[in-house]
Parts: sequence; C-alpha cells; structure tokens
Amino acid sequence: MTNVIIKETANASILKFELSDINFKNANFEYKNIDETGNSPLAKQLFYLPFVKTVYISGNFIAIEKFSIVEWDDVKAEVAEQIETYINNGGEVVTTSSEDTKKTPISFYSESTPNPNVMKFVANKILTKKTAEFKSIDDTEASPLAKELFKLPYVKEVFMDENYISVTKFNTFEWLEITNEIRSFIKSFIENGGVVIEEALINNNPKQEKQEIVNFDTLDTTSQQIINIIEEYVKPAVQADGGNILFDSYNETDKKVKVILQGACSGCPSSTFTLKNGIENMLKQMLNDEAIVVEALNG
Repeated sequence: MTNVIIKETANASILKFELSDINFKNANFEYKNIDETGNSPLAKQLFYLPFVKTVYISGNFIAIEKFSIVEWDDVKAEVAEQIETYINNGGEVVTTSSEDTKKTPISFYSESTPNPNVMKFVANKILTKKTAEFKSIDDTEASPLAKELFKLPYVKEVFMDENYISVTKFNTFEWLEITNEIRSFIKSFIENGGVVIEEALINNNPKQEKQEIVNFDTLDTTSQQIINIIEEYVKPAVQADGGNILFDSYNETDKKVKVILQGACSGCPSSTFTLKNGIENMLKQMLNDEAIVVEALNG
C-alpha cells in the first residue's frame, strides 16, 4: 500500500508528493504538457487537472508545478488522494524501455582554480541551466548529486553551473589524494541515472537570475549599467575559474557596489581583493566615476 506524503518546496508553486514505498532510482522525467506524457500514464492523468503546469518524476517523489489560478491549500489533499488511489489500483507511474535504462556516457576532467581548496570538475555536456550553490547537506533538496557528495568526508561545499561542478574541500585533505575519487564518483552517479539537479526546485534568489529577466527594468540607470558590465566583461572570466559573480546592490549615496562571489571565488584567499579591485577599476573607468567602491561578499 503506497502512502503519499505532501512536502513543500522552496518554490511556492511546486509541491512534492513523496511515495512511501516506490523509488524511481533511474528516473528523471519532466513533462510540460499532456503531449509529452507518452511514457507516463500518471502524468497524463494529472494534466487533466486544469491547474497543472508541469509534472516532474524523480527518485521517490512526484513534483507538480501549478498555474496561479488556484492555491495549493485548496487542492493538495485532492491531488495526493488521486495519486495514492491511482497507484494502489495498479496504475503505472512511468513505463521504461531498455533504451531508458542504458547508461548515459559522460566524461569529466578536473581543473584547478585560483582557490586552493576548490577543484573544478568539467563535463562534456550541459549539466544545469541554472546556477546553484550548496553550503551544506541541508541545502541539497534540489540536487541529489550534491546530497551524495556531502556524504564524502572531505566535501565542504558544492557549486554547479552549466557544464561543471566546483567542489570545496576541507583543509585537512589534499587534492592529490581525493581528486580521482570525486571525479569517478560524479561520473558513475550520472551514468547510472542519478539526478544532478532538479532545476524547478531551486530556491531562486532574484539575483541568481539575470537581472534583466527579473527586475532589471525597475532598477536605476547606474545599476543597470553595472549589471551589463558584470555580465559582459566579468562573469565569463569568473566562470572559467569555477566560480560566479552576482550583482547585489548599488547605493547612489556612498557609491558602493556590492557583488556576491560564489563557487571557487567564495572564500578564496586572493580573489576577494583581486576581483574587488579589478571590478572597481573597471567600473570607475567605464562609468567615469572615481568615487565608486566595490564590496565583495561571499555567497
């Protein structure tokens, strides 16, 4: 008998419906509409509910993103009951073929970063379309891979962006002893169907997305110029080093620009000073304002 447990996520539009005795270890499915549900009779049935926008099936849960026409408090019990009844009556959640269960080949190489405690593991394919930083295992709801990495005794932090994963180690370990193990662990996890990241479950700080998408038009002109400079001239170099930089704020009164450093840049002995001064000089020159001061924050 399957029981469904309702769990909230960091995204208010998405609820997880955990299944008590079912685990799709090699499944990671996302359905945007009913036409995509050919291999999931349950997802197809859920799309008959008028408020269902997206259905995700992974691990031991089914996550549903709703349209704003309803509130979850009004319908979540009904959805949980429908899923429970469907499964307990013998309905199939997903149908998999031999093609679905084949390993997905992937290769990784390791690359050092300016931060001696951070190693960058680069894949030959895109891993995520969203930037994500995990400071502890408690932050890893959206990333089964990050959760498993934190179970390794030498992993302190994990950062993901596009085709790479930056791992921060504890000082007591040496990269020479653990690099190959981490690379093999990540490669094996993904090839065996493990989920790297559930992008829909990421708690998106508006600053994590490009500001022009979220709130760019509401910012003052100088803030918009600063964001454009960071995006075009600074971020590519930072990402190449296994990190990320985000605009935080600009104060017109004291001319202070705050930026957030993530990944390899966060806590790096040299990057805060170098990056701060490099950005500061660039902004002073490009905005023709010598009063600008940059404060670099660790994410």
